[in-house]
Amino acid sequence: MEVGRVGRGALREYVSGSLWVLPGLSVLAALAAGAMLASVRAGPRSPLAFQGTPDDARTLLLGITGTMITIIALLLGLAVVALQLSSTQFSPRLLRNFLRDRPNQVVLSAFVATFAYSAAGLYTVGVSGGNRTAAFPRLAVSGAIVLLFASLGLLVFFADHLLHSIQVDAIMETVQRNTLAVIEDGLLTGGQQAPEPPAWAVPVLSRHSGYVQAVRPARLLPCAARHGVSLRLRPRVGEHVVAGTTLAWIWHDSPADPAPDPAAFARILDSGVRIGFERTLEQDAAFGIRQLVDVACKALSPAVNDPYTAVQAVDHLSVIFCALGRRPLGSHVARDGQGVVIVPARRFGDYLAVMCGLIRRYGASEPTVAHALLRLLGNCAAVAREDPGHRAAIAEQVRIIVSDADREVAQPADLDFTHAEAESVLRAVAGHSP
Repeated sequence: MEVGRVGRGALREYVSGSLWVLPGLSVLAALAAGAMLASVRAGPRSPLAFQGTPDDARTLLLGITGTMITIIALLLGLAVVALQLSSTQFSPRLLRNFLRDRPNQVVLSAFVATFAYSAAGLYTVGVSGGNRTAAFPRLAVSGAIVLLFASLGLLVFFADHLLHSIQVDAIMETVQRNTLAVIEDGLLTGGQQAPEPPAWAVPVLSRHSGYVQAVRPARLLPCAARHGVSLRLRPRVGEHVVAGTTLAWIWHDSPADPAPDPAAFARILDSGVRIGFERTLEQDAAFGIRQLVDVACKALSPAVNDPYTAVQAVDHLSVIFCALGRRPLGSHVARDGQGVVIVPARRFGDYLAVMCGLIRRYGASEPTVAHALLRLLGNCAAVAREDPGHRAAIAEQVRIIVSDADREVAQPADLDFTHAEAESVLRAVAGHSP
């Protein structure tokens, strides 16, 4: 049953990022609706019934099917252009966001459903048993007209949505919103003291290669409690693991106890640790941070040379890091009697080092980028004053940013604002008024 739950979680992730599942379901729904409407016999005097002849109805359905094919081709072409633009201009890791975009999936589903509905109607309108007939489901033909107008309205909506969705501000806002959702609901509670595996710990090898997408400690803990062992994962969520390498360690409290059997834990680890071919945002806030960092680094590359976009990315990162600064971060520890499950996780300083390090190295020669990073650190200091680990990580990044800027910027006057901002952040970290 546990394996089935993990399978359902993986299936849910796949379906949310697939462009064919929802359109496929819409085709089935359209065919079912067409069959139901075809069974309703409405005379030509009914206000909802199609008023033309069988030949008129077949001509109308043929026109709708041809129009829908053209529109679907146009939609897919525009989607491919948007995907190519976001991949080359911003980050290839943003492609998944476009694939998961629900409005795009709904619009494509409506077009495909209209095509399937109209094409299926050609088998019944004006033909019965292979012979022409004057009787046909007039109400079903009216349904095709309704779907046509709905599809044309969705086409206008799709054009507007696409133009807005490829704007850099909208892209970064989407990443920020998705990452904040992970921080609020997806991250495991951290901050507890996590024991390190002792020398007598037994490794459990991974049976799959890929990225750790999600960990469910509640599924691992009953097995650990039943055997009276501690279980600690080696990779963090979002990290890559190779089949045949250590996925976890298990051990008893005393080295005198019999060594636990790793085979007994291999199946339960498959249930509680989902490994896939790509990173997802389900429990991995660092993946959302990575997407925004990629946008900033691309903007700072010599080929693009757009520091203002990098500053915008840092502003969005500031919102994310302030949310992280309010949460207890670090390893998650779950206990049940003698059973312990430890899930390693990033601390606030780890998130800061990855984000600040990449952007700082790419933009060390641009004072506006250094100032934006210091502004981010100042916001973090305002929400993380009570945590000494957070304060130490912020102060360290401030000193590194100023050091790199002093080394790379030729004109000292350009760094006046940078030095003033750095001093303000350090005062806030130290607990004084900024």
